[in-house]
Amino acid sequence: MIEMATSHTAPGIADGLIGAIGNTPLIKLQRASAATGCDILGKAEFMNPGGSVKDRAALAIIEAAEADGSLKPGGVIVEGTAGNTGIGITLVANARGYKSVIVMPETQSQEKIDFLRMIGADLRLVPAKPYKDPGNYVHVSERLAKELGALWANQFDNLANREGHRRSTGAEIWAQTAGRVDAFTCSSGTGGTLAGVALALKAQNPEVRIVLADPEGSALYGWVKSNDLTVTGSSITEGIGQSRVPGNLAGAPIDDALRIPDTEALAQVFSLLIDEGISVGGSAGINVAAAIRVARDLGPGHTVVTILCDGGARYQSKLFNPEFLRSKNLPVPAWLG
Repeated sequence: MIEMATSHTAPGIADGLIGAIGNTPLIKLQRASAATGCDILGKAEFMNPGGSVKDRAALAIIEAAEADGSLKPGGVIVEGTAGNTGIGITLVANARGYKSVIVMPETQSQEKIDFLRMIGADLRLVPAKPYKDPGNYVHVSERLAKELGALWANQFDNLANREGHRRSTGAEIWAQTAGRVDAFTCSSGTGGTLAGVALALKAQNPEVRIVLADPEGSALYGWVKSNDLTVTGSSITEGIGQSRVPGNLAGAPIDDALRIPDTEALAQVFSLLIDEGISVGGSAGINVAAAIRVARDLGPGHTVVTILCDGGARYQSKLFNPEFLRSKNLPVPAWLG
């Protein structure tokens, strides 16, 4: 690990990459707010240095491993990821003097693949297989970590993930809204963001409504509604949805769940971009669509917060590719048609 001299930074100056993670703004989403009579606020996680909310999980996992001694100077970190956590881990590892090995399904966007290679990750692409298959990227990463004698980040079941969000993301939302938050909506991959924010907000006000936003092809909606993990349908979104309940999500105080189809999510992605100049990926589209539904259910005058997980440029070859969208029978935005 690189030894850093003690420094004193002035207000407004981040102390290296680590100091630039978090403290993202809440953006009032104008069209969604006007349509519902509520304040719908998106936490701009695409403004983290690695471009996504997963920078927070990466930092929390690495700091916890440093604290308990499982990650030592010059160590190696292995993780299975849909891409964004791998990016966050690689950047934080670079800043801390570690090496990173990232295992990712080969079906993820080319932009993520290229970016991981660009920033120095040892990238291992594997066929996309369900979690029950030993070839699933999560299982491959666990075996690889054991073979290398490395730290397995284990973002799905490592509770440092949700604890990091409880201490940072959730605390920031409470402070930024001055405690005036009525509901929080978020999709779930590892469950870290949803669970961590839920724990933080519920500790301040048990009446805050926590709603899981789930794509088609995920079992989490059924798990929340009826403890049923049956999977139906499919989605083009990446990094969210599950066929099981990750450790980070277990026991989280969730009040309800909504299932959001790709068409509804894409409508928000395209509207945010062309009408408000905010570029986001598919999971943010699901989050905003869910926030709108929750706001309409609550009625005018409420504040609903959600997560703008990452930027749209990471999905240019899919979400903004007319040929890809038509192949999935999804709408093509007029300016690309």
